[in-house]
Amino acid sequence: MIKINKLFPLFILTMLFIYSGGVIDGLDGLAGGTFAVMFSCYMIIAFYQDQINLAAFCASVVGGILAFLWFNIPPARFYMSETGTMALTVTLTIVAFMTDKLGGGYGLLVLPIIAIPLVVTTLSDIVQIFSKKYFGRKIFKIAPLHHHFEAIGWPSYKVTMRYWILSMIFGIVGVIVALMG
Repeated sequence: MIKINKLFPLFILTMLFIYSGGVIDGLDGLAGGTFAVMFSCYMIIAFYQDQINLAAFCASVVGGILAFLWFNIPPARFYMSETGTMALTVTLTIVAFMTDKLGGGYGLLVLPIIAIPLVVTTLSDIVQIFSKKYFGRKIFKIAPLHHHFEAIGWPSYKVTMRYWILSMIFGIVGVIVALMG
């Protein structure tokens, strides 16, 4: 008989919520840049916890994403799409759990901080759908949030760069919280 770990439902829920990486992949370089920042943060956390193999793995993922971004700067020649974002979100969830349980740290606790672009993107979709269904009006011109910014006149590169900057800021905050805990 297979024994299911008590954390399995939490893992599934976390992975489904973080899976919004599939939603954030709508502009050239947006998903790649934000995921590169997130995995860089977990690389630092894993290194601090002496999980050198996990830190090296995260560094390899970042290297792969940076190689992808080299060809994904507008106009994109390659697309990540669901295949890439699904792999990255599942991997990010696993790394967050590994830096939590195996490292005795706070990897899971800081995931919403480090992954704030994914959290905000998911919440913007949820809010939009809820508002349309129950109040009959939209909150955003279009959801998810990054397309709303485009709809109000921001060029796609401006949206992408701002997401990257906010990813870096919240990533640093998340790493500080994880290392102080």
